Amino acid sequence: MGTTLVFGGAGQLGQCLARVAREKNFAGLIFLSETEGNILNNESLQALFERHQPSHVINCAAYTAVDKAEDEVELARRINRDGVENLARLCAAHDAVLLQISTDFVFAGTGNQPLTETDATEPLGIYGLTKLEGEQVIPPLTDKYFILRTSWLYSEFANNFVKTMLKLGAEREELRIIWDQVGTPTYAIDLAACLLHLIETQSQEYGLYHYSNEGLTSWYDFATAIFELRGLPTRTVPIRSSEYPTKATRPAYSVMDKSKAKARLGVAIPHWRTSLAECLKRLN
Repeated sequence: MGTTLVFGGAGQLGQCLARVAREKNFAGLIFLSETEGNILNNESLQALFERHQPSHVINCAAYTAVDKAEDEVELARRINRDGVENLARLCAAHDAVLLQISTDFVFAGTGNQPLTETDATEPLGIYGLTKLEGEQVIPPLTDKYFILRTSWLYSEFANNFVKTMLKLGAEREELRIIWDQVGTPTYAIDLAACLLHLIETQSQEYGLYHYSNEGLTSWYDFATAIFELRGLPTRTVPIRSSEYPTKATRPAYSVMDKSKAKARLGVAIPHWRTSLAECLKRLN
């Protein structure tokens, strides 16, 4: 195996990749922070590619502030579309495989059946739109890519729903949580293991895939499970999305079908409750 450049290496998924790599004695990963590997700076990107001659590139860098994106459209587009285009072009020039992370927010979420890779996309906000644009710039530039759409990422690193609930649950007796948005929480450690599996196996099953943990839940039930597994007495009260208005509209149903990933990539995907229990154990 050659060298793998990890852009956005200081973020949640980057930190998860570093931990999984340590546990698996997986060598050859170079983690680049936003300043070390600015995906908008073509000159510095070119220098990085020439210096390291990577076999694989994992792009964890993204604009992920869903509500803020509604006001910062151009910045979100530069990072989520133009930055990806820069990486795809350099991957093609250096014969490297691009592993790009995308999102369930590319869907409108108006249905009630698990979404496949061939289902129509219809982003409801700027974040989902710019991530979809990031997906679309890749195929014209290179054939050697994996796009993994994921959802509801959490881990012991960075800021995420699980850590926020643990903090609030320790401070308050009762929390009001949205119940009419349904999806699947994804332990970022599991996603990191999937990405390293693709590199380790030198997979050439290139294309677009869905990867989240198995099962489905609402934010309300997710929060309730966190408190139950952690033994916190916090009461949860279900509320509708309309009772907690946000600038950007979220998909109401964004459960993704993982059949393609399981069949072609040979990855085992744990159930979300199993992975949540593992995360909470590590947070202990």
